[in-house]
Amino acid sequence: MPIYLPPLSRRAFLKQALAAGASLTLPCKLWAESASVDPHAWALLADTHIAMQRTLMARGVNMADNLLAVARDLTALPQRPAAAFITGDCAYLQGEAGDYALLADLLAPVRAAPLSFYLLPGNHDNRAHLAGAFANEAAPTSPPSDRRVAIIHAPRANWFLLDSLEHTNSTPGLLGETQRDWLAGTLDAHADKPAIVVAHHNLDSRSGQATNGLQDSDQVLRLLAPRRHVKAYVFGHTHSWQVTQHDSGLHLINLPPVAYVFDPDKPNGWVLATLQPDGIQLRLNCLAHAHPAHGKTVELNWRNS
Repeated sequence: MPIYLPPLSRRAFLKQALAAGASLTLPCKLWAESASVDPHAWALLADTHIAMQRTLMARGVNMADNLLAVARDLTALPQRPAAAFITGDCAYLQGEAGDYALLADLLAPVRAAPLSFYLLPGNHDNRAHLAGAFANEAAPTSPPSDRRVAIIHAPRANWFLLDSLEHTNSTPGLLGETQRDWLAGTLDAHADKPAIVVAHHNLDSRSGQATNGLQDSDQVLRLLAPRRHVKAYVFGHTHSWQVTQHDSGLHLINLPPVAYVFDPDKPNGWVLATLQPDGIQLRLNCLAHAHPAHGKTVELNWRNS
């Protein structure tokens, strides 16, 4: 399954903080032990691009500082989300072991708040290094064993987490036949609830053309579109916050990056997704709280089954 990082006990956090030294600098608020959890709320992050050099800047931002800002936002919420997803490109460029070591340090305070994380691979990640960094916590892989996939059950929907990494530091992605077969079978076996599919790469249905998104987009769309209980496809990769809809009624949710944007007019940040009985509310949390889009919500109604 994807790398699953459970909440840290305060004792475990203090032990990690001592080992990390100055790396754990977040003045992170701890939720009270009695603080309620909203089982319908999920924190959606993408493209953190953490580099082993804590002070490294890219496109005018410090990636580590941006992740810490998101952590502060998360722990300021009045209720804990059920969990958080980082939908790929956790690491900067090559998925170095040191990238994930710093990522572990940066996530530790918010995990101690407490909050759990699921980490999906993107095209700048390295599966072996990602798994190695969290070897003491990560659950073992399950079929298809060469990819990090899982189904996460929530009261109002099932989340299907996929692994679209083909080659590290190569832009396009691929699910592949084995993973598509797993997805089709697992979707069919869990058709009793709305399904939300999550991967790093965007779908690009321009048949026969080169793509920077999923190379098997046509096959994936042919799989998702007729299964009417599949309501949304969530992804990162393009560093561009956008919500659109496929002709079939499938919602396409492109998450903003935590790290840097390619278009200066676009926001970076994260999304709080709250599942409704018949849809989902998406609240954009911009890192620049003065951005005109900060705090704006998008209400999506599910297509008919």
